[in-house]
Amino acid sequence: MSRAITTQVDVEVAINGYVTPGEDYFNRSGSPVLSVSNRGQQVVRPPPIPLTGPNADSLARMVSNARKSKGGKKIGIRDRICCHQWTWFTMTMATGGVANALHSIWTQYRADWLWYIGLFFFLFNLCLFIMNCILITMRFVMVPGSFMHSFLDQMESLFIPAVVVSTATILINTCEYGIPMTGPWLQHTMEWLFWVYIIISVVSSAGMYLILWSTQIFPIHTMTPVWVFPGYPLLLTAPFASTLIAADAAASSDQPINRLAIAMCAVTVQGTGFLISFMICAAFIYRLMTQKLPRDMQRPGVFISIGPSGFTVAGLVSLGQQTSVFIPDSFQGSDHTIVILRLLSTIVGLWLWGLSIWFFLVSVGSLWKYVHPERKMPFQMTWWSFVFPNTALVTATLALATAVGSNGLRITGCVMAAVLIVVWALVLITMLRCLWNRELLWPKELENE
Repeated sequence: MSRAITTQVDVEVAINGYVTPGEDYFNRSGSPVLSVSNRGQQVVRPPPIPLTGPNADSLARMVSNARKSKGGKKIGIRDRICCHQWTWFTMTMATGGVANALHSIWTQYRADWLWYIGLFFFLFNLCLFIMNCILITMRFVMVPGSFMHSFLDQMESLFIPAVVVSTATILINTCEYGIPMTGPWLQHTMEWLFWVYIIISVVSSAGMYLILWSTQIFPIHTMTPVWVFPGYPLLLTAPFASTLIAADAAASSDQPINRLAIAMCAVTVQGTGFLISFMICAAFIYRLMTQKLPRDMQRPGVFISIGPSGFTVAGLVSLGQQTSVFIPDSFQGSDHTIVILRLLSTIVGLWLWGLSIWFFLVSVGSLWKYVHPERKMPFQMTWWSFVFPNTALVTATLALATAVGSNGLRITGCVMAAVLIVVWALVLITMLRCLWNRELLWPKELENE
């Protein structure tokens, strides 16, 4: 005889076949969860395992062991450096993205002051990238085993590709701000670096996903678009190629780079990255339909869903508008190839741009509850997701404005870029405040040692 349905949990189990986790799902310490595999019995499953918190192999434990080996008693700068993680490279992704967005505006209006502001962001981003590389290296040296641990940690491992994406933004900025100021040597250097980046992006993306699938288990109720991150390096290939070809064409070198090969390869890799991201975003929609919006600490990651379509639009539309400089007149035996490719890239761009706008509206809407003062979202380095994916939307909007000759889209892109710079500044100020208040790079688990 089956038991009576008496509680709200029982009703939800009877209707859906599962229990929707609440905001406190990962903070429970002991309440068991009913299994629905046998409706007539109460089968007790162990409580969910928190995603955060120290364990035998946690970073906090490694830092503690490193401190004891050095005889440390008081938390100092060394201990704070040991807390540095791959997530800090999201800051350089965002800063380089802002420099790219500013250059896209400059190509529309040719205002010198825009070029110099973009150059400032580019140089500032170089400094931040070097700083992050030094700090993450110091952490790996001072905390033995932390390098391998970063690949096996369920949260940190997802952000390892951020260093590859940061490198891509620096390479793109170098094409935008460096090639016009130098000789042909930089054009050919960037051509070689493009092929190196193609190899690294493909290997790192496939390798990182393989490591995750071999070592981690990600339940669907913990799913956020952050799962797309290992595929993000692939999404920068078309923007990189279009920027490199444009800079090379503007330089008018006697020995141009192999533009056709670069463009075709970029379209191939970009398509691969977009399809991988699209499938993962489909899983995110399923997660939203069955498990509600992500938790507070995961909410900034929703904005990452904007990036795949945004970067694809920016890259493909820009390449489509430059077909005359890398496609032969009689390519594939047709005299209309250039016109066809331009039209096709614009149509596909408009289609994917609409998808990017839709994800943008969903992402902004997911923050509505934080309008109330009593609702607070704890700061994490994932807050830079408010900036970087939206830089793709800005560049995509401006690329479409050029393709369709729309002044309205051009103004919209400029307004979005201005708001984005304000958001970048607010996130930076909040990050610095949290550093000062010991909320970032601070081993709280060790305070009582």
